[in-house]
Amino acid sequence: MPASKSNWVSDLLRADQLRWQALGIVEALELPQGCIGAGFLRNLVWDHLHGAASDCRREDIDVLFYDPATTDPAYDAELERALRACAPGLNWSVRNQARMHLRNHDAPYISVEDAMRFWPETATAVAAERSGNACILTAPFGLDDLKGLILRPSSAAPHKLAAFQARVQAKNWRGRWPKLRVIGVSDHA
Repeated sequence: MPASKSNWVSDLLRADQLRWQALGIVEALELPQGCIGAGFLRNLVWDHLHGAASDCRREDIDVLFYDPATTDPAYDAELERALRACAPGLNWSVRNQARMHLRNHDAPYISVEDAMRFWPETATAVAAERSGNACILTAPFGLDDLKGLILRPSSAAPHKLAAFQARVQAKNWRGRWPKLRVIGVSDHA
């Protein structure tokens, strides 16, 4: 899905003062392709669709960027320290997607969006970037699964499917969001 500037997910982010502030803090870092993704958005949407309050202080704030010239994990840790100094109440996690293919046993990624195509589930593969008052969403699989409360694997590759199944079991998403429909694993997962 191409980046989108107008969308009800963007409206949810703008209405959540803490999330909007976090996006502004990341924007100020001026990281190449800098954005926040994964549960930061997924949980907000799923909480909203379940009529629940959402609080990103209970979750990891997954900051993504893409810089093939700076792949030392120590740089990510330095950015995390800077973010904690700006907003100590948030659990910042910074990952340069230019090196994450090594951990995930994939071919090298060419961008943040490309890296997200290899994430275990489609509904999690969404990120937001703030540009002034604009909110730009990136969702390589689109937003239908996220909005439709559908959790499905992004790939049928055996190692990706195994990662998806492990996450479904470990995260207990259906316990937190009972309307969620899981596709791609047995009902006992």
